[in-house]
Amino acid sequence: MTAAAAAGWLPGATRMPSPNCDQRPPGCAVELVIVHSISLPPGEFGTGCIHDLFLNRLDWNSHEYFNSIKELKVSSHVLIERDGALVQYVPLQLRAWHAGESSFCGRARCNDFSIGIELEGTDDLAYAPAQYRALADVIAELRNRYPAIGSDRIVGHCHVAPGRKTDPGASFRWNELGRLLGEAPDWGPGSAHGASQR
Repeated sequence: MTAAAAAGWLPGATRMPSPNCDQRPPGCAVELVIVHSISLPPGEFGTGCIHDLFLNRLDWNSHEYFNSIKELKVSSHVLIERDGALVQYVPLQLRAWHAGESSFCGRARCNDFSIGIELEGTDDLAYAPAQYRALADVIAELRNRYPAIGSDRIVGHCHVAPGRKTDPGASFRWNELGRLLGEAPDWGPGSAHGASQR
C-alpha cells in the first residue's frame, strides 16, 4: 500500500482537505457507504461552489439560495463531478460530516461508521455514465480496504435519513451501479436485496 493510501487518500483524486471532519469514535470501523447528490446553486454544475461549501469559504451573498444554508459546516469524503473526476476532502479514516441525523439498521450516527460519496447532480436529472463508472471504481477500492462493506451496505442518503433527505433521488439507477459492481440485476436498496437495510 502506498503512503497516500495508508494516509486515507484515494488514488487519482484531487485533494482539497476540509476542516469539517474529526476522529471516528474509538473502535468504530468503516462498514457503510452512503451515496449523496449535490449541486450548488441547485441544478447548476461546475460552479466550484461545492468545493467552497466543504472548505468553509462559500460567499453566502453570491446567490440568494445560499442564505438557506448559511453557517452550515459540512463535508463529504469524496465528490464525483459530472465528468467522473474525483475530489477528496476528508481522508477515509476520519469522520466526514455528511449524513447528519441518520440511522442504519437501528444504529444511529451513520457518520461514525460510513464513507460519504457525493455525486454532482440532482434528484430529477440523469447522472452521467462517467459518474457511475467512477462510483463503482471508488466502491471497489473501498471494499478492498474495508471488507465489511457488503452489497447490503451501500445505500443512499434517503435510506438513512428517510423523510428528511431524498438524494440521490429517483434519477439514480441502482441497477446500473449494481451492474458495474457485478451484482445481481435487481441489486439496490429498493429491491429485495436491500430489504434488510431499513
